[in-house]
Amino acid sequence: MLSSSPTRSPARIGQVALGLIWIVDGLLKLQPYFFTHFVSGVIDPSAAGQPGVIGHPITWFGNLIRPEQAVFVVVAVLGELTIGTGLLIRRTVKPALVLSFAWALNVWLTGEGLGFLFTGMTPDPLTGILGTAPLYIIAGLLVWPREGQAQETQPGFGLLGEGGARLTWTALWLAAAALWLFPANAGRDAASSVFTNAPSGAGWLSSLHSSAADLLGGSGMTVAVLLAVISAEIGLCVLWGRGTRIALIGAMTLSLVFWFLAEGLGGLFTGQATDVGTGPLMILIAALLLPLAARPIPARAASPSLSRAHASPVRQALGK
Repeated sequence: MLSSSPTRSPARIGQVALGLIWIVDGLLKLQPYFFTHFVSGVIDPSAAGQPGVIGHPITWFGNLIRPEQAVFVVVAVLGELTIGTGLLIRRTVKPALVLSFAWALNVWLTGEGLGFLFTGMTPDPLTGILGTAPLYIIAGLLVWPREGQAQETQPGFGLLGEGGARLTWTALWLAAAALWLFPANAGRDAASSVFTNAPSGAGWLSSLHSSAADLLGGSGMTVAVLLAVISAEIGLCVLWGRGTRIALIGAMTLSLVFWFLAEGLGGLFTGQATDVGTGPLMILIAALLLPLAARPIPARAASPSLSRAHASPVRQALGK
């Protein structure tokens, strides 16, 4: 059961939030569509355009479960519900996180095709630069319980440590900044096209997508350059420890907007959503990093060679 302690550490709150997201993901797979179309609708598309070393294992896995895909869906549901429930129970958090890392890696390969990074497609920052699964791993690393954390009220940032958390966040947003400037994302109608083609399943959401597409039609280059600058600022402010709170709140706001306009709330109303999408996970990760706003890093640590005080707990334990 959840701890009855009146004061929970930030990591504990993050564990509960991440657990609830896993539970929602598991329940989404109970939708009728997946019992007959899980392979054709989720696995097979992940193999499209992939080099053989990636595409062949995905195809093999799809063919393996195709005859009994309904059974596999039930197993997937139980697996994700187990992860989610395990994160809600303090004693089982670590095993649940280990299972979540393995499951997320499996999903990233078989369900997301490694974010299609090896297909020649340019990732779109509007819908996530790596796919959804890696964000579960990052969030899990941030909420990993440290020794004595049941009594802690200060964040330890899990296995990443403060320095690792800053660097991971910065890498995500600087990568997004760079991708905004790629031709595929900076075209005249690039942004409006994403909004037009976003999943919906609800009239009000389709109307919102159409309005956003009309508003930004022909302004793709301007939008891309503006978002590239904002993304770089969001990443670097957290790295340098200056304007961290504003940067993280800005990131949460952008992630929420992208979740509505580009991801269609993860396709929750389409009957074919396998997860909640990248938006809620980016918001969760940003929220987990908010305590950094009260802990500006010294000037000597404002570079990739961070001081030992900000090294990850794993490195400290090894004496490095």
